[in-house]
Amino acid sequence: MAEGRTLFARECAARGWDQPAAFLRAFAKAADMAGECVALTDRQLRRWRQPNPPRPRPRAWRVLHAMFGMSPAELGFPEPSSSATVDAQYSRLCEEGGVDRRSFVSDSLGSAAALAFRPADAVGSAHVVELREGLRSLYTLDDAYGGDAVRSLAVRHLRRISRVINTGTFSDAIGRQLQLLVGETAEHCAWLHYDADEQDTARRYWGQALATATMLQDDGLEILVLASLGMQAIHENRPREGYDLARAAHQRAVPLGSPTLLSLIAAREARALAGMRDHVGARKRLADAMRLAGHPGRGRPAPAWAAFHGQAELEFAQGLVNTEAGHHKAAVPFLRAALARQNKVYGRNRALYRLTLARGLAHAGEVDEAAAEAVGSLEHLEEVESGRVMRRLTEVRDLLARADTRTARESVEALEVHIR
Repeated sequence: MAEGRTLFARECAARGWDQPAAFLRAFAKAADMAGECVALTDRQLRRWRQPNPPRPRPRAWRVLHAMFGMSPAELGFPEPSSSATVDAQYSRLCEEGGVDRRSFVSDSLGSAAALAFRPADAVGSAHVVELREGLRSLYTLDDAYGGDAVRSLAVRHLRRISRVINTGTFSDAIGRQLQLLVGETAEHCAWLHYDADEQDTARRYWGQALATATMLQDDGLEILVLASLGMQAIHENRPREGYDLARAAHQRAVPLGSPTLLSLIAAREARALAGMRDHVGARKRLADAMRLAGHPGRGRPAPAWAAFHGQAELEFAQGLVNTEAGHHKAAVPFLRAALARQNKVYGRNRALYRLTLARGLAHAGEVDEAAAEAVGSLEHLEEVESGRVMRRLTEVRDLLARADTRTARESVEALEVHIR
């Protein structure tokens, strides 16, 4: 039995950590002793125990080194290298300091909190800027890795801002900025839990954000929350509600005059209409979204949170609208174009796009190509932790499991390793 184990599994057994629960307890204790803020899931451990395991991230790497008294490379793990999704600044940090983006942002958020508020000082604009920079860093981290890995950092950041409000001294103008920051951070907490597929928690944070928007009478935040709630309703197969929420967001967005923002909302309306089986209306609204996106220089610029919206998103929406109509062969070229256009910075979106393409190919009867895309998507999952991505992975696995071909069976075996 031992001969079939990986080197890592054998070393675990030699130390009495053969059972997952025992290893997880030992890992948590070692992380605490080493001062590393890192958690390990049962799913990650199972992946580590497989042949050709993924590379642990730097914090986990250091904990493993402390646990075994040897480099994880000697346990069969790949040597650390820079992530393809990390931009130039963070790549340099990885090379010089041996830290990954998640560790850097986690440390940055803690530093920002320390700079942002000391009880003896009045809270001023500089402190608000530091706290807002922490939120911006969370957006960057989410784009690369997905909501599962980032949501706890966002919740902690929200608590920091709330603590500043409840214990600090500041002017009315600074107080309004802090309250707005609470609403925006609560909205991002909601998004991260949505992406982690924890929908009830997402609704709770979106409710907090909407209450803040109403209190402050802030149109920008209200539009963001309404558009997000509409997206969630579509995700949960409540298209009529999703459409109504998107229309409410559209009505509030028109006076702002941002073509990109209006295009984003129109694309979500199209998705909702497709879910309602109004395929003519969906195609019309999607055409509106494309027309609006074709004039990015006109009107006011889009809000920062809408920066991801562009041609890749519109191609993806077109693919999904065709999928809802049952036109799977027609959907495939759009899904393929969406993946090709997607910026590598958006690691989570690239994983989701590729798996959606695999799903479309499977529905279109292109089983071997679907299997190839599904297996190819696994390279993204070494970095991405997203409940929505995992749901799509499971969906693709189930589709391929119904196909009686050798390629499909082999792909199902490969996908199984990554499914919780």
